[in-house]
Amino acid sequence: MKLTLTTLLTIITLEVVTASDIKDRSDLQQIKEQAAQFIAERTVSTNTAIGLHSQSVDDASGFVMISDVINDVIIEPRYFSTYNFVGKRVDGYEEPIAICSREAAAALKLVADDLREKGYLLKIYDAYRPQQAVDHFVRWTCEPDTSTKADFYPFTQVKKTLFPQYIALKSGHTKGSTLDLTIVCAATGEEVDMGGTFDFFGDVSHYAYENITDVQKQNRKILHDAMLAHGFNYYKDEWWHFTLKNQPYPDTFFNFPVNSNQLKP
Repeated sequence: MKLTLTTLLTIITLEVVTASDIKDRSDLQQIKEQAAQFIAERTVSTNTAIGLHSQSVDDASGFVMISDVINDVIIEPRYFSTYNFVGKRVDGYEEPIAICSREAAAALKLVADDLREKGYLLKIYDAYRPQQAVDHFVRWTCEPDTSTKADFYPFTQVKKTLFPQYIALKSGHTKGSTLDLTIVCAATGEEVDMGGTFDFFGDVSHYAYENITDVQKQNRKILHDAMLAHGFNYYKDEWWHFTLKNQPYPDTFFNFPVNSNQLKP
């Protein structure tokens, strides 16, 4: 199934603004417009095959934009927006896009192909995350601001206690083959009910959490099984978090910004 540009832009409009407590609606509106512009105007790269390899932490040769590989993927770049646990745009996110290693993108395309046959599309919250963004998360734990507490960590009294379960000095995302994602209904563009929201720091986010409905458990399983079938491992404490088993850069923590200009044309 292929989406028309009009349908895809409509989904982005619906999905990016769906939040219980948007910190800065005007900022989110700008992100919607920028995301739509990327889809409408970007020349899709055909240089997405596995082959090129990054040689340093600042070299994005081995990375691609996920939307160049999966044409109907939905991108909701939470860390480019202000609707995230930090409450502001995170360092290193310069464009409303999602990028990852070529190998992870190729595997994710197989996931997308399988789920499309079942009536679902992928929606990406985050993919490659530069080290400068991880450093920003760490600094946030030392700051007094708790304006996002109600939405993201209501049961946490001291932000530093989020270490190391949810925040750490180093992140698998920085290696380029970890993804935060969910599924949406292809027919309606509506996000599937997972019984918990992205980046909620609490037990309900655990994949095997019991106190959700059977439908919500099954929805988690649909995503989980599709990802594992195509070479990804899951993180038990976050139902949305998956990492390519045979990731190409297991020991490299990249730091180039999330910007399409970093990628090979």
